[in-house]
Amino acid sequence: MEDFAEFRSWEELIPDALGLIFRNLPLQEILTVVPRVCKSWSRAVSGPYCWQEIELDEWCRRVDSDQIERMLNLLVRRSCGSCRRIAVSGLPNDSILSFIVDHAGSLQSLELPRSEVSDAGIEQIAGRLSNITFLDISSCKKIGARALKAFGVHCKSLIGLRRTMHPLEVAGKVCQDDEALAIAVTMPKIRHLELAYLLLTTQGVVEILSRCADLEFLDIRGCWDVKLDEKFLKEKHPRLKVLGPEIVDSYERSFWDECSDASSEYSWEYMDDDDEEDEDDDVYEDMSDEEIVWDDGVDEQNLERLQVRFYGGGFNEAFAGFEWPLSP
Repeated sequence: MEDFAEFRSWEELIPDALGLIFRNLPLQEILTVVPRVCKSWSRAVSGPYCWQEIELDEWCRRVDSDQIERMLNLLVRRSCGSCRRIAVSGLPNDSILSFIVDHAGSLQSLELPRSEVSDAGIEQIAGRLSNITFLDISSCKKIGARALKAFGVHCKSLIGLRRTMHPLEVAGKVCQDDEALAIAVTMPKIRHLELAYLLLTTQGVVEILSRCADLEFLDIRGCWDVKLDEKFLKEKHPRLKVLGPEIVDSYERSFWDECSDASSEYSWEYMDDDDEEDEDDDVYEDMSDEEIVWDDGVDEQNLERLQVRFYGGGFNEAFAGFEWPLSP
């Protein structure tokens, strides 16, 4: 045993080393399992070491807006201003975005797909995001050219922008060339630009190409009114890779697929061992009649290949919630 005396125990690792390890665990385990192991592990997850990156995109799609705000309030405060990346889906309002910006001064990547933030809200906080290098505001239906202009004016380090939409989200709109012009005028250093399924015209894209000389990648899938001359692109932009507009994808990241394939990993309610036997019964009891579709025409052989998917937010709070750890 003396030969092993020189080896240190896991609980003796310094907090930042523990943080690097714990970041590889699922969010559920970091918040509900790790703190119960020992005091040193609890201190590690309660401090900034695990929260240099806050990745909540998948989890946010299964919970309501109140839970999103509570989680962000908890984790952003724990990061103590050291967070470099935040990825959150469906941010419910401008005030929680303002909170993030106020408490994440080191932020470099901000990903807010499907959020309810507004042009006015973006204009108020953009001046505090000078370090941002990558921005994702895909499917944010309440913002437009004003928000893009505010980001471009204040975020001089921005080199990557994702502003894609679902075709149903732009139905009824006439043209979004004003967004293309805002990008062209205020983001000349942009390198990676995704504008799939925006209602752009050739003129709008040409404005971007003529002013953004550093552009290396341009995604214009589904921008059906855009017609670019391949010869012109090769001569004027030899390094530029253009995806689209003719390419049609399968919407693998569309709303429909994002709402499917829900698994039990999002049932985060802490349970004692005595409750494990009843877990499956509880899940079925939480489902409404509309969420269970029975097809008498399916035989036993086909059941092995049957995939059941749920759409439209069919998970209630009891199924998606979990026991919240105490704030530090």
